[in-house]
Amino acid sequence: MQISNARVTADLYLPDPDIGFYRGTRFDWSGVISRLQCDGHEYYGAWFTERQPSVRDFIFRGADIVAGAHSAITGPAEEFVAPQGYDSAQSDQTFVKIGVGVLRRMDATEYSCYDSYELVDSGKWSTRQNAGSIEFTQEVADPVSGYGYAYTKTIRLVDQRPELVIAHTLRNTGRHAIRTPQYNHNFLTLDRAPIGPAFVITLPFAARTTTNLEPLAAISGNRIVYRAELSGDDVLGFPVHGFSNSASDYDIRIENQQTGAGLRMIADRPLSHLAVWSIRTVLSVEPFIDLNIAPSTSADWSYHYTYSAADR
Repeated sequence: MQISNARVTADLYLPDPDIGFYRGTRFDWSGVISRLQCDGHEYYGAWFTERQPSVRDFIFRGADIVAGAHSAITGPAEEFVAPQGYDSAQSDQTFVKIGVGVLRRMDATEYSCYDSYELVDSGKWSTRQNAGSIEFTQEVADPVSGYGYAYTKTIRLVDQRPELVIAHTLRNTGRHAIRTPQYNHNFLTLDRAPIGPAFVITLPFAARTTTNLEPLAAISGNRIVYRAELSGDDVLGFPVHGFSNSASDYDIRIENQQTGAGLRMIADRPLSHLAVWSIRTVLSVEPFIDLNIAPSTSADWSYHYTYSAADR
């Protein structure tokens, strides 16, 4: 499915438990962007070369990158991190993963987003589209765990501008409060350029981390820079600290300084956690927010993406 305006064209996958591109139990099934083009630059695409269900997360296999069923997704992929009702469920009982549906607990082990869980009920999905936007709605009810929700995500292009808005409404229709971090993995594969010194991440605050980034990267004030091109089996992942409890610190810019193409991400909620993860094919800045929704109430939040390309 495609949406477009004068500046941006985006192709999206539809949620479908039988034939959908993504049918894992980690990420939200709605709004998965397979490709986005703006002003001659391409922002999203597959960061992996193969998909293999037996792989837990991803592996390097020579020149190939093989992703497992729960990680093989593209674009600004979102996850509701905490499974609802998992801790109180007995083996073979059900719990809820928002954006996925009702799942079955397998045994007494702790929950992991990389494990495979039986999909008991993917809920009722519906979509509504026009030229510049698409709205996804999922309704899920699990009487066993007592969790339920009505979730709407709208992907909307701003008329005549290189901008995309991801708007969410999550209504709690169950008996228990919904409490979870929610984040966007932001699998950026900008023009399929290798991840390295051309890329700079700029934040509105002085950043710091507890991880030794050398020799691959460094933090200088409010900028995260790459000192070397990632290659082979390189994985660079680290938390970023220094943000406040103001939504104004959720303002992240990524630029390829060789081409001038870049991306700005802002939100109407404060950060609760921030991380960077990258390998040779993809750069992911991962901002988290916290959600706490009482029964019979709802939460609304939005992410605003601006795509840019300076003349170089």
